[in-house]
Amino acid sequence: MIDFGEGQSPKKIPDTFLSLNKKNKLNVQFVQGKFNMGGTGALQFCSKRYNLQLIISKRDPKIINNIDNDETINMWGFTIVRREDPRDGMRSSSFRYLAPEGKVLSFNSDYLPILPNDYPEAYGKNFEWGTFIKLFEYQLNSYKTNILFDLYNRLSLLLPGIALPIRMLERRSGYTGHSFETTMSGLSVRLDEDKKENLEANFPSSSEMKIMDQKMKVSVYAFKKEKRKNYTKNEGIIFLVNGQSQGFLSQSFFDRNSVGMSYISDSILVVVDCSELERRVQEDLFMNSRDRLRDDVKIRTEIENQIEDLIKNHQGLRALREQRRRENIENNLQDSKPLTEALENIIKKSPSLSKLFIEGINIKNSFNLNNVKAKQDFVGKKFPTFFKISKEYTYDNPKDCPINKRFRVQFNTDAENEYFNRDKDPGQFSILLNKQPIKDFSINLWNGIATLTVKLPDDLNIGDVVFLKTEIIDNSCADSFLNEFYVRVSSIENGNGGRGGVRKNPSGEDEGKDSKSTSGLSLPNIIELKKNDRRWKDFFKEERDALVVKNSGENGYDFYINTDNTFLQLEMKTNIKIDYKLLEARFKYAMVLLGVSLLEYFNKKQNKEVRFTEGKSIYDEIYLISNAISPIILPMISSLANMENL
Repeated sequence: MIDFGEGQSPKKIPDTFLSLNKKNKLNVQFVQGKFNMGGTGALQFCSKRYNLQLIISKRDPKIINNIDNDETINMWGFTIVRREDPRDGMRSSSFRYLAPEGKVLSFNSDYLPILPNDYPEAYGKNFEWGTFIKLFEYQLNSYKTNILFDLYNRLSLLLPGIALPIRMLERRSGYTGHSFETTMSGLSVRLDEDKKENLEANFPSSSEMKIMDQKMKVSVYAFKKEKRKNYTKNEGIIFLVNGQSQGFLSQSFFDRNSVGMSYISDSILVVVDCSELERRVQEDLFMNSRDRLRDDVKIRTEIENQIEDLIKNHQGLRALREQRRRENIENNLQDSKPLTEALENIIKKSPSLSKLFIEGINIKNSFNLNNVKAKQDFVGKKFPTFFKISKEYTYDNPKDCPINKRFRVQFNTDAENEYFNRDKDPGQFSILLNKQPIKDFSINLWNGIATLTVKLPDDLNIGDVVFLKTEIIDNSCADSFLNEFYVRVSSIENGNGGRGGVRKNPSGEDEGKDSKSTSGLSLPNIIELKKNDRRWKDFFKEERDALVVKNSGENGYDFYINTDNTFLQLEMKTNIKIDYKLLEARFKYAMVLLGVSLLEYFNKKQNKEVRFTEGKSIYDEIYLISNAISPIILPMISSLANMENL
């Protein structure tokens, strides 16, 4: 690692690079050396035994001010840091650096030929000042490709908003590629530069959240099919502080029933900027390893609840989910009707199955989904000309909110979707309740609709009417956008904000969409896929796969059956005593009933006794279990059917 910064003299090296007991960097906003471990945090990964690190540095001659009478001010300094085993009664290993007679080694030279030369020469060009650090045998076992690929992508993810770009050079011999060096600017820059090729139209969208009086900014990205894997692996939500990742939640977050985005869980990325959290809150929320969040802390629970609500009700994501689902099932639902009717007859004849469907999960079935009319692409303005509440709520006709719950109101605007989160001239949102700041709210901006979700203070009583005032301001003009409305605390909780009546879709969802009713059957939508179907690879990885379940987002589920399953095909070829159509039907019915039973079990046990593998969801577990059972399901059915003859 090389930088052309100020550098240090040999005399200053012990008090800078090698200090573990000096003042930390809490006041330097874009660095992360807050635990006094910036210089040693990587050492444990330098080889498996000796943990060696070389440091070479020289002060930039243009900024030399020798007020300390430093006799080494114009010299190069170098040392080697080594990890040593515990000794002399010590309980843990220690780091020691080479300093004969207590002094860092030094020498005079105009330059050192240690800068990278053309590929594959790692050294050769002259280095005149700055700092050079060599980590010996650094353990990068998972990143064996050209540095421009896997390692570049991973570092971009870990440093999404890096303060300064980094030049990356591949100089290991034997590697191939069109290029051997590139500049890494962080994930945020990559996403912005590659927006048209990789993101769905009008994304990202911007949101602000305030939880327990702690402010965060949220960006929501929706990728085109198969495009997110170019940027992340299994990460669905990234938490940042000063441009650096501090923790992740996997994409299984979007599979939760409380979110309902399993159809597009591999296409969503949420970036939460936690830089404005108080330092104490950051310490409570994030592990020192910067790879995950702490469990069992209130702020984490509140953040997850707020993000769940944001994603579940995000109009752009809801529309994308329905589009993807429609693409997969609209041509298959009518074909699956005979299968569903046959399954219904089986269930009616079995008291235990009937009980499961009636008292278990409620899986709706619909066959006549009409295409949702696509809206024209929204083109927002950098600086809005209006930001106005969609519906007036006066003192005599206020917005109702059940006590201790949240309410939602919407604003019409012509602001672009990134208005609140963009790097340059972002909009600022604030809200007051009876002239006091609200401590818990979120606002999400999407295609001309800003959705504000607010949790009222706990000390309000039923019947109270409170006055709220919002303000949106930016650098374009002196005047801000002000909105005022009233909210009444209600004792009734239903889908219409506390008032009786039929629940309506959120604003904008009814446009271009025919209302439709569902059959009310507690049965799944069943979609059969063969390998020659172009959609097969969207759900199945290999021929032995059997069942994939997706949450449709409206309290319903879609079941995808692999009718080219290896073991089904083998049984159909070898079991000549049973008609192949009957074998196929048995396989499909068995897989559907297995999936329904597992859904019912996992939904009841979730967050209790059941603990999923890290990053796995209910649907991942059903996929794995069905794969494990598929080899024996048909032989088992045949054997059990013949038991009466034994």
